[in-house]
Order: sequence, then C-alpha cells, then structure tokens
Amino acid sequence: MTPERLFAPIKENEWPSEIDDMKSSFADKLNVYRSMAHHPNLIRAWADLREHIVVNSALSQQQSEVVILRTGNNLQVDYEWYHHVSRARACGMNDHRINSMKLATENMNTEDAIFAGAVDEIMEKKKISPNTLKNLYSLVGKEGVLDTIATVGFYSTLGFMINSFNTPIDDDIINEMINQPISEENL
Repeated sequence: MTPERLFAPIKENEWPSEIDDMKSSFADKLNVYRSMAHHPNLIRAWADLREHIVVNSALSQQQSEVVILRTGNNLQVDYEWYHHVSRARACGMNDHRINSMKLATENMNTEDAIFAGAVDEIMEKKKISPNTLKNLYSLVGKEGVLDTIATVGFYSTLGFMINSFNTPIDDDIINEMINQPISEENL
C-alpha cells in the first residue's frame, strides 16, 4: 500500500473512537490532522502544543504567518504554503508581502527579514546566529524567540508528514486559490 493510501486523511465514518471528543475541534478540520489521526495518542498530545503555537503564541498573527510561510517555502510544502497564504490574507497581509517569503531577505521589510533570516538559519545551520538572535530578541523578546523556534519545529513536523504522505490540500483552500489566485508578478 502506498503512503498516500496508508496515511490518507481519515473519513468521518472511520474516525477513531479514542478521539471522538476531538472531532469538533481542530482535529477533523484539516487533511493534515485527519492524517495524523491514524495515531490517536499523537494527535491528542499534539493538541496542547498546537493551541499554544496557533492561538497563544507571543508572536502576532502576522509574525506567525511570516515564520510559517518561510518554513513552508524552505520545506517545499505546497499544502502549508497555500493554507497559510489564505491565513496571511485573512490577517491583513497582501500578496506582495506574502510572495516576498519566497525571496531573499533583502527583498522584505526589516521585520519580516529578521523572522525569515531566523527561519533560514534554523533550517540551514540548525541554530540562530548571535546577530540574528539579538535582532529577533529586540523585536519580540524571550518568549517571542522561543515561539519562533517552536513554530519552525511545529510546522516542520507537519511538513515532513505532508510531504511523506502527499497529503492533499483541503478543498476549501483549492477553491480559494482558484477563485483568488496569489499574484506572482514580483517573483
């Protein structure tokens, strides 16, 4: 059996009874979590970290989206890219700014360049350099630095699953991208 079939998003009628209580939460809303539901203990453990990273982070919503978009771009995860294009638009980011997450940091505003540089260093060097750490700390403080690193780790883990299982982009995001394609004029 192929990974795509083995870890296909779980359908409503196949949902594990051990996590029935999670059906009305984040767990059954997205294909990535419906795939993770093949391991009920993992998705249950994942819930608290997800709540912090997605809802209670020290980063603003736009700062989080910058980190997530850059992480998704570095990992070449279309699923995360398009889902977070949608979320970035919803929190007020325009397509030019979103697309800049695919470019060199010199092509970004100063704040975005600091976050993108931190993501790049984490991905490439497995740590943040002292200069980038100083700039990031000045921007968001201790908790923001830790949440930046945790966000990269969180979305990298999801990206590894998505890429390994070829998780399909959710239909609502496909429809949004068809009806409101991201302008790529500056790439």
